[in-house]
Amino acid sequence: MPYFSIVIPVYNKAAFLKATLDSVLTQSFTDFELILVNDGSTDDSAKVIAGFKDDRVRYFEKENGGASTARNFGIAQATSRYLTFLDADDYWYPDFLQEMFRLTNRFAYEKIFAAAIEIEMPEKVFPAQYSIALGPDAQIVDYFDASTRTTAICTSCAVFEKSLFEEIGNFDTNIKSGQDTDLWIRMGLKYPVVFSSKILARYVYDAQSLSKNKAHVKKLDFSKFATEEKSNAKLKKFLDLNRYSFAVRCKLHGNLALFTEYRRAIDLRNLSLKKRVLVDLPATVLKGLIELNLLLVRLGISRSAFK
Repeated sequence: MPYFSIVIPVYNKAAFLKATLDSVLTQSFTDFELILVNDGSTDDSAKVIAGFKDDRVRYFEKENGGASTARNFGIAQATSRYLTFLDADDYWYPDFLQEMFRLTNRFAYEKIFAAAIEIEMPEKVFPAQYSIALGPDAQIVDYFDASTRTTAICTSCAVFEKSLFEEIGNFDTNIKSGQDTDLWIRMGLKYPVVFSSKILARYVYDAQSLSKNKAHVKKLDFSKFATEEKSNAKLKKFLDLNRYSFAVRCKLHGNLALFTEYRRAIDLRNLSLKKRVLVDLPATVLKGLIELNLLLVRLGISRSAFK
């Protein structure tokens, strides 16, 4: 049985896929299986995959159902104790699995392991900013404390004991948006995260991604946490920060009804003064400020994605 099972969902990522697969198959730690789930791609993704000949690769095809259905399919195929995901347009640095192997042995009783990431914009690469102090080595953190800026669990830079999915469940395909955030919340409510400050993965900003397409702005459903957030201040703050982010997106895309729903649910005490001002600005002003900030990000002057 391999030490890690790696699940990569693939949907029309031919332009990125070779770099992603190279980053896995050249890892310094080699005891793994790679589960590729082609989720109904209509581009040359299958041809790119066919160019890789490696006994560790297991390839599956299914009808298109979205990344979460593909990840859940991969979870079912996994044979290892430890499971990790990688999006088909992101990639790992060579020692990602080696560091995760070290952490799973050092913190053998923990179930969630993650590391820092960097973000690749068209003109610039910059490290993600976290809400915890990053020391020279790994630390055990509360997911919600560690995720008020950038999530401490990035889908492409984390490892999970497979038993977690049996206990907590898989990605919830009944919700239309934010299935990964939903799963991390469910995990974070029960378990801490072993977090390494080493940057071990790169998130590649794909301007064509569905998650960034205004035609696919959907409701982020936090209703299953409605009771718990009333008594859990950390969870409430985390959800309000996410509501703020989605409220801004809804306003920018003209969905004022959904904006109002998010805005009403936010306890403004959980937002910084800047965010309190931004969320109520007119859409035209907000759009101009965000475009300016994104320009500064791309130029390396700012490291905030204006979330």
